[in-house]
This record gives sequence, structure tokens and C-alpha cells, in this order.
Amino acid sequence: MLHKIQQPIAADLERYVNVFRSALQSDNPLLTAALNHLTRKLGKMMRPTLLLLCAREGGAVTDEALHAAAGLEMLHTASLVHDDVVDESNMRRGQRSVNALFDNKAAVLVGDFITSKALTEVSLTHSLEAVERMAWLGQTLADGELLQLNNTQSTVFSESAYYDVIAKKTAALFSTCAFLGARLGGATHDTVNRLERFGHLVGLCFQLRDDIFDFDENIDAGKPKGNDMHEGKLTLPVIHTLNTATDARYYRLAMRVRGREASKLEVQELVEFTIAGGGLDYAESEMQRLRTEALTMLDGLTDKEVAKALQLYLDYVVKREI
Repeated sequence: MLHKIQQPIAADLERYVNVFRSALQSDNPLLTAALNHLTRKLGKMMRPTLLLLCAREGGAVTDEALHAAAGLEMLHTASLVHDDVVDESNMRRGQRSVNALFDNKAAVLVGDFITSKALTEVSLTHSLEAVERMAWLGQTLADGELLQLNNTQSTVFSESAYYDVIAKKTAALFSTCAFLGARLGGATHDTVNRLERFGHLVGLCFQLRDDIFDFDENIDAGKPKGNDMHEGKLTLPVIHTLNTATDARYYRLAMRVRGREASKLEVQELVEFTIAGGGLDYAESEMQRLRTEALTMLDGLTDKEVAKALQLYLDYVVKREI
């Protein structure tokens, strides 16, 4: 499906890869090793793909759009490097994280370097609006991470708090990709707004799918199963199940998981409780609700090839098999 999604912008993605790789260069041996490790796998290029498709809807994938795509992906990469330090994660995208390969000090500095490179790339758009949006995104990503940290201290299991976190940590990046792609491509004001909302909804679906994957032993998502709970994170499936449960024992167990005091057996018990209590089914239904709204945002797009690609993009996010 990815081939079909990216077909309208295949040549543009090749140009993007060249921009991205050429920008992340250094003559520092340690930094070079870290950057090579991070860029060895470019993954599925979901976010650049969204930005370039939205630019194509506007009329053209310009050099400015390519720089914006590279800058946003760099900021995303830097945030992941920093997140792995905060979460003490050893794996990222199926390989060792930078902090595991080197150490926390090196990882923080590598993340800082990539963030600076991201700002340089976005400045090459020569758009003050793009730079301002990039600055907002950096603040929002950090805000989301801090909210998530704060939630681990909360005694309340709130769906609204969960959505607030994923809106800032995940959806903000997708919405910014769609917004800047459409703006730099020359789309109308109404189209920019609709695609920005589409990106936001896609981001929410993306995180929900990841959270569901965390419970599935049959899916290789590049990180251990139950990893979120081992890091003290309680996602929508377990939050919903806890709020519909009557046995206070699971509330106490969830608080132990949040405090990172739970044993592996206790984490597994909470996982099984979530599955048996319908938490995954509920998260799936929420994702479908968001998908339905996202589809309406594609009504009226002028480039039918792009509209079809964006629909497939949404379907891939919702149904993807890693």
C-alpha cells in the first residue's frame, strides 16, 4: 500500500531523501557515528509523505516544501532521541537507541545537534510562518512529554488527559506537516485548514494504533510488548477498562504500574485485565470514529490522485501491519 500512497510524489521523495541526508553531516567522529546509526533506516517516511502530498494538492512540491519536510523529520528524530533518554528506552525502530549505543550525555547532545539542523532546514523555506510553526511545534512536543511525566503522578485515569498528551506529542507533528505542505504548495485557505485538521486526526489514529500494538504479542513494533506499562504509561485501552471496572484491586495495580513499582507478572496481569475488559475494542472504535471524521476533510480536494493517496494513507495508519 505504501507504494500506491507515495506514487504521486515518488520523484519528490527521492529529492527529499537527498536533502535530509546531505543536511545531517558532521566532521565529528562520535556525532557521525550517531547520525549514521539514526539515518541507516529512514523507515516508511510517513510524515514527509504527508507533507509532500499536501504540497502537491496545493499545486507543486517546491524546494521550500522539501526543506520543511526535512526540518520537521529532523525535529521528530531529535525528540525521539531525547524521549529515549527520559524514558530510559534501549530500543527504537527495531534497533538500539542512541542512549543505549552510546550514553545519555551523548544522546542529549546528538538530539540538540539535530534540533539545530532542523531549524536551519526550516529557515531555508524563507517563510517566517514556517519558522514560527516550527518553534510552536518544538514547544508543543516538550509540553506533551512533560504532561505525560506529570500524568504518572496522577491518581486519576482520565481519557481527556490521555488525548491532551497524544495531541501534543503525536498529532501536532502530523498536523504541522499537513499545514506547512499545503501552505508552501500554495493551497487555498480553506484547503489548508481542512488538511491541517486531517493531519491532526491522522496523528491521533497513529498513536492509538501504536498503543493497541503494545498489547499484541504477534506484532513486531520495534519495542518489547507491554513497553508502555513498563515505562509507567497507561494508554487509552487500560484507562477505559479501569474506568469501567468495579474491582479496586486493579486500580491499586495500575497505580503500582504508574509508579514503576510493578513486577513483570503484575504488568502482565494488567495487560490481561485490559484485553478481557474490552479495552482494545474500545480503542479500535475510537480510532474508527476519528477515521470517519478525517475522511470528511478530504472532500473537495482538487487533485483526485492526491485525494486517493491521502485516503490510502489514512487507511494505512489505521490498518497497518508493521
